Amino acid sequence: MKIAAEATNKHLFYNAQIKFNHWITVKFIIDNIFLIAIVLLSGGALLFPVLTQRGKKASPAEVTLLINRGKAGILDVRAKDKAESRIIDSKHIPLAELGNRMGELDKFKNKTLVVVCDKGTSAFSAARMLEKSGFSDVVVMEGGIDAWKSQNLPLTRS
Repeated sequence: MKIAAEATNKHLFYNAQIKFNHWITVKFIIDNIFLIAIVLLSGGALLFPVLTQRGKKASPAEVTLLINRGKAGILDVRAKDKAESRIIDSKHIPLAELGNRMGELDKFKNKTLVVVCDKGTSAFSAARMLEKSGFSDVVVMEGGIDAWKSQNLPLTRS
């Protein structure tokens, strides 16, 4: 009988410990709900650009192959002040003006069009616009012009 009583006491103590730990966890969450919300929102804000990047991507080396084979055109969507040095034979249309100047790119409708920006993130917005406008093969260069420069690939001054 004594063994059964000890087992019951241990069981009750164990249940009380679980309830206490659960209460501590719930209390911590309640006390820090705003901090937890800020952490979750900032984490979501950091992940949002990564999660919304859909579509084809190509490394600077792959883009070089496409250019050398004559299979691709290059669209630089960086701001005017940042586009002083560009990839040779690229067409520069700032992202803010792309909607109004889409007609300048008609010759690329049935050809691969590589979109380039500074770091490779805003080019995805341009790629979506181009795909909605009927461009069949739009590719974003991973890492943008920064990745191109880091591999010491040729640029031209406009």
